[in-house]
Amino acid sequence: MIGVHPKVIDLGLGRMERLLAALGNPERKLPPVIHVAGTNGKGSTVAMMRAGIEGAGKTVHAYTSPHLVRFHERIRLAGTLIDEAALVDLLHECKAANGDEPITFFEIITCLALLAFSRQPADYTLLEVGMGGRLDSTNVVDRPALTAIAPVSMDHQQNLGNTIEEIAAEKAGILKRGVPCVVGPQDDRALEVIERQAARVGASLLVHGQHWHAWTEGGRLVVQDETGLADLPLPNLLGAHQIDNAGMAVVGLRHLGFAEDALTAAVTRAEWPARLQRLTAGPLIDAAPRAQLWLDGGHNPAAGQVLANALQAMPKMPTYLVCGMLNTKDPKGFLRPLAPLAQALFAVGIPEETATLPAEATREAADAVGLTAETADSVDAAVAQIVARDPAARILICGSLYLAGHVLTLNR
Repeated sequence: MIGVHPKVIDLGLGRMERLLAALGNPERKLPPVIHVAGTNGKGSTVAMMRAGIEGAGKTVHAYTSPHLVRFHERIRLAGTLIDEAALVDLLHECKAANGDEPITFFEIITCLALLAFSRQPADYTLLEVGMGGRLDSTNVVDRPALTAIAPVSMDHQQNLGNTIEEIAAEKAGILKRGVPCVVGPQDDRALEVIERQAARVGASLLVHGQHWHAWTEGGRLVVQDETGLADLPLPNLLGAHQIDNAGMAVVGLRHLGFAEDALTAAVTRAEWPARLQRLTAGPLIDAAPRAQLWLDGGHNPAAGQVLANALQAMPKMPTYLVCGMLNTKDPKGFLRPLAPLAQALFAVGIPEETATLPAEATREAADAVGLTAETADSVDAAVAQIVARDPAARILICGSLYLAGHVLTLNR
């Protein structure tokens, strides 16, 4: 599929609009759309909103990326992963409609998902932005029911811009006239851009710190917005950062009219693998029975800080990192906040990933931020080296969702 367009990533809506028109404009026939952008936290927010909608007895389509183990994870039809036969049939239909015209992989699968969503009833549609927002393939719905922008930080600079303001402007491209937007915690520079774009297009904002707040108190999650206070269980997704993600989900659901049962389900039933996930079974655990193994797909400086905060909140114990990253990322920026918290790092390449950062380059980045590091041939080799040194260590495998997907496949 990628071969019919010279670029793997080529942000723009022209090819999407052409193919969607050829398919009968399925984007105009969707259940009410919730469109979510941001740098970190958008996937978790989508997962919680999906859990909340389903907890209220409603059905929801969901489009997310990337997948971890199976491609089908990207497309949920009324709560169920798309099956192989439907996926193949829809792909053939989209390729036939596209003909020999240029199209990227992400564009054609986005059209495929929208076509699938348009043909099966559901109460809502959740669309997670792939990259950016303004020119992202998902940004083809004229009037969603709700938008949301999770925290914006530096990532994908080669496509979105080299400043936080430029990146925020791309994310703010999902704002639509008359459509409310829930805004997560933001750098002041990013928030200024989002507010300016909202004023320009006539979108109303529900801004963290202004219109809503989320915090923990007495072992509970408290979310307060302009409709009142919600006293809820703590999120089952781990990490202090999930408090604000839960807040975004709760505020969005409340704005759509969902009641307490949906809010409780949102924070207690969400599942989102490779986001500070404790591995508890599988070959890696069998090889390291006394160790704690954790997995996280974070891959930018903001995610590194979130992981550092999470490690600091855990009981103190020797901690080692197994890290593999893409060559488009900032390994020093990601590792800098983690460096004081780890005994050592074992750098690996990402198997079967052409854009992997060589293990030696990750090792050099770790060394540059003061973190003792060496390379390993694979994740399982790294884990074996760590437990030979410290059998009861905490091991955090991190640096890329692609590495996380490999680990989940390896550890089944």
